[in-house]
Amino acid sequence: MIRIDLITGFLGSGKTTFIKKYARYLMDKGLRIGILENDYGAVNVDVMLLGELEGERCMLETVAGACDGDCRRRRFKTKLIALAISGCERVIVEPSGIFDTDEFFDSLREEPLDRWYETGSVICIADAGLRGGLSAEERFILGSQCASAGAVLMSRTQLYTEKQCRDAAEIVRAAAKDIGADVGNERFIFTPWDELTDNDMDSLSCCGRGSSDFVKKFRETKDHSTLYFMHNGLDRKSAAQLTDKLMSDPSCGKILRIKGFFCENGQWFELNAAQSSVTCTEIPEGQDIIIVIGKDLDKKNTEKYFGRDQS
Repeated sequence: MIRIDLITGFLGSGKTTFIKKYARYLMDKGLRIGILENDYGAVNVDVMLLGELEGERCMLETVAGACDGDCRRRRFKTKLIALAISGCERVIVEPSGIFDTDEFFDSLREEPLDRWYETGSVICIADAGLRGGLSAEERFILGSQCASAGAVLMSRTQLYTEKQCRDAAEIVRAAAKDIGADVGNERFIFTPWDELTDNDMDSLSCCGRGSSDFVKKFRETKDHSTLYFMHNGLDRKSAAQLTDKLMSDPSCGKILRIKGFFCENGQWFELNAAQSSVTCTEIPEGQDIIIVIGKDLDKKNTEKYFGRDQS
């Protein structure tokens, strides 16, 4: 059977960055892999970032989740069938950061997926800069992701003190405890990603799924939304200023993540911003687009920062 890994984590935690590292590790072991991006946005920036992996040993598929839940689940199932038929030996699934993990496990119990796939590793990525202020719904999502994971890999630990990293882990554990899940310290990994060895990656690839039961509370809602802005003409300075202004203006709604690309003097950069961190990283190519993801977003107020009315 094909082992299928689920890489979860809240918006901006670093899932795509980890998948690039994890996918290369699996391919170096000689495996033919598939990567399935399952996102809510109509424009999937993460697929662009993973495009460099695509080749003879890596298939890249995406499910655009702008449709309703039933439609999205049908598309998800169809893509998994295609990856199995294509001869993939291992599949990695990266869902949206506001994804309900039960949707993944339920799909694997359906025909014919139940005959082709078995759950491999469920890895939850948690930002070491995570602080409080999450809504009840967001705490449920974070807690359920942690409870379902065989390992909780903390991201960006090199940027914070040991105490700050442990405090962030406690927020994750507390979110799990809120829904009746007991997630032990042994599941948490604090090693900076640049220091992860092949033995570490091998352990992650065999970590399985979490054994913690939890009380199901969350039902899919529509209060998370996404706004798209193209042809912005940003550079690193203006991108940082824009991000700071948007994140600090409550009239725009609760912005959870800003991501996208811009070009400065012929060099493309990836912008990746969450409440805890902002990074601009050089990339080979991109598309001039900025995506704002959040809860109860005010489109009109957000558009003002981009200097135009998109209504």
